[in-house]
Amino acid sequence: MWSGPRNISTAMMRAFENRDDTVVSDEPFYAAYLAMTGLDHPMRAEVLASQPNDWRDVAATMTGPVPGGRPLWYQKHMSHHMIDGIGLDWSDACRNAFLIRAPEQVLASYVRKRSEVTLDDIGIVRQAELFDRVAQRSGSAPPVIESADVLAAPRQTLAMLCAALGLAFSERMLGWPAGPRASDGVWAPAWYDVVERSTGFASLPATTEAELPDALKTIADAARSFYDGMARWRLVAGAVS
Repeated sequence: MWSGPRNISTAMMRAFENRDDTVVSDEPFYAAYLAMTGLDHPMRAEVLASQPNDWRDVAATMTGPVPGGRPLWYQKHMSHHMIDGIGLDWSDACRNAFLIRAPEQVLASYVRKRSEVTLDDIGIVRQAELFDRVAQRSGSAPPVIESADVLAAPRQTLAMLCAALGLAFSERMLGWPAGPRASDGVWAPAWYDVVERSTGFASLPATTEAELPDALKTIADAARSFYDGMARWRLVAGAVS
């Protein structure tokens, strides 16, 4: 699942982890991304110590045996982690899906956690590039879901996603126990406070229109066409009963 930050991506990971048949991985390229860029993110030292710093080692793991021998491996990937120099061929062995969110809403949420933000930080441009790559290689658009649709109609939207991926939908995806998980990245204390309190999509904050200062509006405007290009392919909530 290709996402950007602040896209309910961790809640989606919770939904899949709550299935009986699924194991999850949380942003496995994060340490490699930090090691290659030198960026100063919250809990940088802890992230670097918690994961392989060489992207090749991560890629080999992501295409290796499924942990625990489960039938399904849900990999939560941040599109902005896939910078130049990190190969993508490993992802051809996976079913790729895309979780998108309007740039204004991403930015409004992001700056509550980290005061400085760039267009690259929210990952939408890179996400669109990854979407185009998958579409070109497969000959069709990969599944796309919108965060607002998941929050508004979780059963319908997740059922459509599962159908598009050839999976059986599970009611267990709609709710989960509150609290942290052993599968959460070491950075969870800096980012996951809301999802740790949640017990399902209904307990997450509702999506609202964001009022942004001019500097953030400029970033949102730059990301808008890339978001729109993916959004035209999204699985529309309400199409499945």
